[in-house]
Amino acid sequence: MKMGTALIYDEEMTKYKLLWVDPVCKIEVPERLIVSYEALVKSGLADRCVSIPVREATDAEILLAHSEEYLEAVKKTPFMHLEELMTFTQKYGDVYFHPNIYHCAKLAVGATLQLVDNVMTGKVRNGMALVRPPGHHSQSSAANGFCVFNNVAIAAQYAKKHHKAKRVLIVDWDVHHGQGVQYCFEDDPSVLYFSWHRYEHQSFWPNLKESDFDSVGSGKGAGFNVNVPWNKVGMGNSDYLAVFFHVLLPVAYEFSPDLVFICAGFDSAIGDPEGHMSATPDIFAHLTHLLMNLADGKVCAVLEGGYNLTSLAQSVCQTVQTLLGDPAPRPAQLGGASAPFPEEPSSKNRRPAQQGGSQGPEGDAGGDAQREEEKVEEKEEEEIVWPEPLRRVAPSLRSALLLPDAVECPDGCARFTCVRACSPLNATVLLRSPSPPQGCGDTAGVMQAVLGLLLPLGYQYEPGLVLLARLPGYQVEGGLWQQLTCLLQGLALGHTLVLLQVIGITASCLLGNAALSLGPLVAPGPEDVGSFERLRLRLQTDWPLLQTTGTFRDWK
Repeated sequence: MKMGTALIYDEEMTKYKLLWVDPVCKIEVPERLIVSYEALVKSGLADRCVSIPVREATDAEILLAHSEEYLEAVKKTPFMHLEELMTFTQKYGDVYFHPNIYHCAKLAVGATLQLVDNVMTGKVRNGMALVRPPGHHSQSSAANGFCVFNNVAIAAQYAKKHHKAKRVLIVDWDVHHGQGVQYCFEDDPSVLYFSWHRYEHQSFWPNLKESDFDSVGSGKGAGFNVNVPWNKVGMGNSDYLAVFFHVLLPVAYEFSPDLVFICAGFDSAIGDPEGHMSATPDIFAHLTHLLMNLADGKVCAVLEGGYNLTSLAQSVCQTVQTLLGDPAPRPAQLGGASAPFPEEPSSKNRRPAQQGGSQGPEGDAGGDAQREEEKVEEKEEEEIVWPEPLRRVAPSLRSALLLPDAVECPDGCARFTCVRACSPLNATVLLRSPSPPQGCGDTAGVMQAVLGLLLPLGYQYEPGLVLLARLPGYQVEGGLWQQLTCLLQGLALGHTLVLLQVIGITASCLLGNAALSLGPLVAPGPEDVGSFERLRLRLQTDWPLLQTTGTFRDWK
């Protein structure tokens, strides 16, 4: 894989904490950052990354997404006494301030901008910034939800201004709606914001109507805000994949971003006290892989939430290892997607709807009943167990080619001179059509079939080998072939056998490099849509990952 993966971390961002009793904010602790980085070091992943130094953001950079009045107010917090910090905190919702938090917040923004600079200038392919405080709830003139400055919103504006990015995709897989990011770009068609989040008919924090599915942006930005509100807890790996296949990826490929940000909140993983979801850490390897063929591979993951220290650390490792180019693990616990709209919303572990909520340093005004409820919830959380992700081994040999003697072997690939024996595999996927199937009349039609049909089938089937054959007369242009080759390497532990007459651009994909961008796509034609939908409806009974939310009329 060309270039490398950046890892940005500084211990200084662990040097603030809650100084008084607050039952909401107590989960945001320095250990979140510590365990994430230690897990990367212990697994050897940190050593494989390119370490980038952290810097403080400048006032001008912070003002890309915040008001001058708000910035000046936060600047005063290092000089405040405890009582003053508590009073200042009460102006905002579900957040706390500390004498060192302004410094840490500037480092969090600066770290994110360092990542953008290195990715956009080609010094690294992609990377992750482990930052604290998080950012996606912070608004122009308000701290909110543990967030002081909106790291990703600032970085997106920075990328457009300093690196001439024309289209930026922000994928927010945190379990809470990143309303701060949405507000920043809701009328901006150059930024596509996607968020899935607990919603429960507006009863879950941040309790906003604009977190619902019908908030799609305004003015010129209408259609560039995509919300997927979960109306129940317990969403699992299949649910996350189904939303990617049927909602996010089709829109993202049509948008064709120049840069992808991930608001990487891992409170959407199993065991988290905020999320109460069932998705296992390994699924974040697959979600990351599916985004890495957008924007020529320019992906910047930035830590947001995550409050179960075990699943947080595991999920961070899965994300970084995939950014490094290692094969994704076999996805666990795949079935059909859940129905996201239950009759009654869950009441479990909701943040209070009111703003603020901090108590004085002498005690918690919530009383014995609240403390007893917290003990019950903690006991429930202790009982949640899941298997530790299997160790993922980076292959010593990424790609080997069996070539005629007269054909030169591409750089980075090993040459086979004879057919070698291999371990038996339990299944194969064979793509061998000599001409495009119905519903694939153009590039948009092919991508519709790949994202909405081939990938769901492949993930549900769980093959042991993916066999791709590009036969004479099969008219698939280079960018499409690269996308197909790269996306399918998320299956079968990356075990892919390709049969073709001309190696060309395929070698680059097999070496782990991103596929060429297809450019902005138009919608598939009505005939392609109809053919695709008829096939999907016919197969979805046997292949639940093909099922989509809602009821579709029969195509005749």
